[in-house]
Amino acid sequence: MNCLRPLLLATLTSALFACQPAKESQPFVLTLAHMNDTHSQFDPVNADLTGQIFGQQEETDTLYTRFGGYPRLLTMAKAYQAEALAKNQPILLLHGGDAWQGSGYFKLNEGMANADLLSQFGLDAMALGNHEFDLDNQKLARFIEGVNFPVLAANLDTKADPALSKADNLKPFVVYAFDGNQKSPVTDLDKLPQGKQLVAIIGLVLEDMGNIAPNVGKLRFGKEVTSAQATVDLLQAKGINQIVALTHIGNERDLALAAKVNGIDAIVGGHSHSLLGDFRNIGWGKTGDYAKLVTNPDGIGKTCVVQAGSYAQAIGLAQVTFDSQGQLTDCQGHNSLLASRDFFADPARKQALDQTRSKEAIKFVDNQPNLVTVDEDPRLRGIIDSHYKPALEKAYGPVIGTIPAQLQNARRPGDNGSDSHGSDVAPLVAEGEFYWANTPAVQALTGGPVDFALLAVGGVRAELPAGEWREGDSALTLLPFKNQLSVLTLTGAEVRALLSETITATLPASAHAGKFPYGGNLRYTFQETDAGKAGTLTRLQRKTASGEWQDLLDNQRYRVVMNAYSANGNDGWQALANAQRHQSERVDIASVNGKLTAFPVLKVAQNGELLSAVYAPGQALDCKASGVDCGTDAASFVEYVREARPTLTALDEETVTLLRAK
Repeated sequence: MNCLRPLLLATLTSALFACQPAKESQPFVLTLAHMNDTHSQFDPVNADLTGQIFGQQEETDTLYTRFGGYPRLLTMAKAYQAEALAKNQPILLLHGGDAWQGSGYFKLNEGMANADLLSQFGLDAMALGNHEFDLDNQKLARFIEGVNFPVLAANLDTKADPALSKADNLKPFVVYAFDGNQKSPVTDLDKLPQGKQLVAIIGLVLEDMGNIAPNVGKLRFGKEVTSAQATVDLLQAKGINQIVALTHIGNERDLALAAKVNGIDAIVGGHSHSLLGDFRNIGWGKTGDYAKLVTNPDGIGKTCVVQAGSYAQAIGLAQVTFDSQGQLTDCQGHNSLLASRDFFADPARKQALDQTRSKEAIKFVDNQPNLVTVDEDPRLRGIIDSHYKPALEKAYGPVIGTIPAQLQNARRPGDNGSDSHGSDVAPLVAEGEFYWANTPAVQALTGGPVDFALLAVGGVRAELPAGEWREGDSALTLLPFKNQLSVLTLTGAEVRALLSETITATLPASAHAGKFPYGGNLRYTFQETDAGKAGTLTRLQRKTASGEWQDLLDNQRYRVVMNAYSANGNDGWQALANAQRHQSERVDIASVNGKLTAFPVLKVAQNGELLSAVYAPGQALDCKASGVDCGTDAASFVEYVREARPTLTALDEETVTLLRAK
């Protein structure tokens, strides 16, 4: 069986590899195949499509299938590479960062399974993402030295870091010399090869990494715009004018970078999980334009901006055309979601479609310009199943609940075809934290009940697929960051300011939405008044013990539970750091030798860029100490499912409503 639909492959071939080999007098056409934020999704992820699928023109049907996974992504990448080779066309295969985290595979193997599998792809470069800092710099250095492609970060200073300063495979940029499809790295910028097309790839990481990633050590992060322009200027001074920026700063910052820096021809991005392009044909909405051209500050140059979603579900393909002076003249392309050939009648994926409906489903998928059915690469699937899956299955442990129908986790209401209420999963996680914080064992440590929970959706890393929910799913997949939970006191005005600030920051379609807030035992409505720019909270209420919804009062004090990362004010929750700058009524809860233990917090302090808790003398919480388990966020969800919600369905009442301006 062919791995790709023949008609689609022919279309891709003619559209993207039709030009003749580059010559000095002819335009140079470079193909960029790219992925980002793959987050250790070695296996396919469940996906629901909506449309007029089964011939009932007056009805909208739902089709249950699976997308992506590393073996399917590899099949498509190899197909693009093979077509480029057959046509003698130049191609780069790029990864926009955040290969780490996201599944139990990462938790168990600490990045080395990622190094093993990514090295099968033939990548030309990868940007350094924020989740690559989720362990420590020694383990990150081991990963960087373990892959067979360069890892890039031009605005990263490693000199003071004992581990990464020795990582030779971590570079600010890489330059390739192309002769048709053949390419070779350029090692000496003062001795450039003649008669070849030179393409530089520069890497950019988040300038505020210290405020997002907890384990950056003594690394220093330079400003994105300043570092990018300086690197471009250096390359152009050496005679290299065709420049690609491989970034992990989010689509909103990519667009700003393109408008503030001269000389970047294409930006291949990551971080914001932006599946660019129009996916309304399958009910997934539209996040932004793929291959958007942004004019540079000189008013002459243009930059093409692309990004390819998340979780190894899609791959992007862009065709970038340069004139003889290395100036960008055209950029076109698209993202393709990579579908399996398995279609189901039920959300649990247990009942396959009958033959008639299966044919209709295949016809529907074949007719979509942004879907392609792809077989898994059998060799990579074999490596995963034999080397890594057995340990993962064992680690998941006993079944503690069931999920009748898949629960989606759109970070921001309206994303991926979701409604104005957004994620179904985040409210459940927040409700679980609220439940846990009000158990007698926790109240005995914190001094009483809490009023509600707050949650930044970026900490919730998975949808809940229909079927069984096992104990290990919570810590390995859903809430993998091992964050201790905090109980703190805030005024109604402080809560209102926090929600207004974080929601407003995520209103632009291109914004990184990980900071978007959800609540447990709390509900709000936010009315956007200026599209993508501003709005106001029109309702903010908590549920009382009697089950009634009551407005939050600005001057009243409320006890709130959330994870400590957010409680410290990181990743855009700065309002909480401000509220605790001088003193804090807060207790963090972790497990010490199997016993829940309270750690009083005096205040929140700035440590470099990272905001962190200052604990009472002699009572500091060290999450790396022997016998200490800070993962009470995941433990709270396990307890909630076991004791209160063994059948996991969406909450009966919507707690978040985001009304967009028309």
